[in-house]
Amino acid sequence: MTSIPDDFYIDEYERYEELFDPLASGGRRAHRARGHKAKPQHTPKKSQQQIVAELVDDAEGYEGGFDTTYQPSRHEAEWLLESLRSFYDRELITDVLALVKGGKEANVYCCAADPAIGVDLLAAKVYRPQQFRAVRNDALYRQGRDVLTATGRAVKKTDHRIMRAIGKKTRFGAQVMQTSWLMHEYVTMEQLYQAGGTVPRPVAVSENAILMGYCGEAGWGAPTLNQVDLDPDEAATLYREVLDNVELMLQHNLVHGDLSAYNILYWAGEITIIDFPQATNSLANHDAYTILGRDIARVCEYFAQQGVQSEPAAVTEALWRRYVMPDDL
Repeated sequence: MTSIPDDFYIDEYERYEELFDPLASGGRRAHRARGHKAKPQHTPKKSQQQIVAELVDDAEGYEGGFDTTYQPSRHEAEWLLESLRSFYDRELITDVLALVKGGKEANVYCCAADPAIGVDLLAAKVYRPQQFRAVRNDALYRQGRDVLTATGRAVKKTDHRIMRAIGKKTRFGAQVMQTSWLMHEYVTMEQLYQAGGTVPRPVAVSENAILMGYCGEAGWGAPTLNQVDLDPDEAATLYREVLDNVELMLQHNLVHGDLSAYNILYWAGEITIIDFPQATNSLANHDAYTILGRDIARVCEYFAQQGVQSEPAAVTEALWRRYVMPDDL
C-alpha cells in the first residue's frame, strides 16, 4: 500500500469530533453555559490598515501560493483547494488545469503532476462531503466491510466510542462513515492496481480526495465507454478484458458494485475501470451474488449493442461457482 505520512492525522477522530460534534470539547462547555448571558466586552475599533492586513493573512491561509489555472466558482473554490492542499504541499501536483467530469458524488479534475512523479498529468477525484449522505442504499454495499480510518486501517469493533457514534448517527459518526467510504475506494483501487487490474494508478489520498493516474489529454478526459461505438472485433476483445477484471476482483473477494459502460474509460484503444467506493466483499456481503449479477448484466447490455452476444445469468453463475461459493446459489 502506498505509504501515508505518519502525521496525516495524529488522531483523526478527535479532529472530526472537534469539527462535527457540537458537544465535543469546548462545545460541551458551551452547551453547559447556555442560558447564561455573557457580559458585554468592549472591542476596540480596528484601523483600515489592520483590517486589510488580516484579510491578506486569511487569503494566504487558503491560497498559500496554491494558484490554479482552473478558476473554480466562489462556492467551489473553498472545498476544492482545501481538499487538494495536501497534494500540493507534498509536491505531488503543481496546478489544477481543468474540471473534466462533474458528478453528484464527486468531481474529477485534471492536475499538472510534479516532475518527480514521472507523468505529466494526474486526476484528482474530489468528493463533496454532503453528498456521501445522498448515496442511495449504501448499506447494501457496506455489508461485511470494515470501517476504515483516514490512514486505511480498520476500526476495531471494541472501539466503543466510534461504534457508538456510528450507531447513533451523530455528526462525528457520519464523518467517520464518509471517510471510510472514500478510503474503501482508494484501498480497493490500490489492491487491484498492484494485482495487475486495468484501473488507475493510485497515487495519494486525503480527507476528501483521491489522486490517481489520468486518462486523456490536458483538460480533456477520456470518454466513458457508453459514449463510444466499437467495431465487433475490438468490442469482443474489450468485453473479454472487462470480464478478466471482474474475475480478478473475485479472486480478491471483491465485486465492483457499480460496474457499467458509464464507469469504464476508453482511450487510445484501451479501457480503464473506475469508481470503486461501492466495491463489496464477495464472501461477507449476503447480497454479493445479486450485485455481481447486476454488474455483469449492465456490461453485457452495452457489449450486446456492439455486436457481442452473451448470457449474463450464465456468466454470473459460472464466475460465482469458480471463485466464491460453489454451493451457495
